[in-house]
Amino acid sequence: MNDFAQMIRIPEQKTSLSYLNQAGFILKTKSGETIGVDLYLTDCVERFDGFKRLSPKVAAPEELFLDYVVASHWHLDHFDIDAMPFLMANGKTRLICAEDCKDHVAHLHLDESRVSYIKAGETLQCGDITLHAVFCDHGTGAPLAVGFVFELDGYKVYSAGDTCLRIDKADDIKEMGPFDVMIAPINGAYGNLNEQDNVVLSAFLQPKLSIPCHFWTFAEHHGDPGLWMQLIKEQLPGQKYRLMAPGEQIYFDEI
Repeated sequence: MNDFAQMIRIPEQKTSLSYLNQAGFILKTKSGETIGVDLYLTDCVERFDGFKRLSPKVAAPEELFLDYVVASHWHLDHFDIDAMPFLMANGKTRLICAEDCKDHVAHLHLDESRVSYIKAGETLQCGDITLHAVFCDHGTGAPLAVGFVFELDGYKVYSAGDTCLRIDKADDIKEMGPFDVMIAPINGAYGNLNEQDNVVLSAFLQPKLSIPCHFWTFAEHHGDPGLWMQLIKEQLPGQKYRLMAPGEQIYFDEI
């Protein structure tokens, strides 16, 4: 087990969030259960779409032994088709994904008995973690994409997934809060929130901690965390925020 794979397991009795870059992160409960979300661990996007990876690889997929893996939609930087067979190879990990991932699952010949599909409005219990799929709008190219709300150890995390700004649809999400952490994109390309949109969403949902994602992995995706940080300071001076480096881990009791 590499240093990062071991890090997400310890210390025990700590609820943690680890960032792997792009939109990927791993949640760990106090009991040690882990769930990886939108993990992009390889170079498959460059292989299929020509977008060169610029961010570092934090862990190899064969080194991660997760209880659950979650994919918000079928795009390859959220459902890594090169990594997924390794993530599922241990015979234990369960995959939960949006319904538009069915073709990937079939193509990769993944064990269907360990795969569940989820759509907005549905809830699944993943061991100690309650997973709610919520509305997101990633355009006509991924109409079945979802966001997620995670409940674990008394904490709530909102992961927006890939979405544009739809405050008119955010009331239902806000009612699921208050949120300890909000994770949302800032890249502003391919129908996603840009830096200002993210600040507007933070102002509406008022998470205890706001964390940006979806930047610095592909040049074509854009995203400026420095600009986002400046806008947060100017427009939401009371909002706590954090820029996480790939491989960084935080503990919820320290937020």
